[in-house]
Amino acid sequence: MFRNPILLVVLAVLGLFAVGLVLIGAFPPSVTPQPVERTIPNDRFRGR
Repeated sequence: MFRNPILLVVLAVLGLFAVGLVLIGAFPPSVTPQPVERTIPNDRFRGR
């Protein structure tokens, strides 16, 4: 008798997780594009 409520809670949590994944997949959050600006160290261009 004690197993059924725990099993029900586990199934409910897994169901909510699955619904959340479907919602995120169907309506992904918007991402604002930003340019990538990296500085390259000058020691790479030194002569040997």
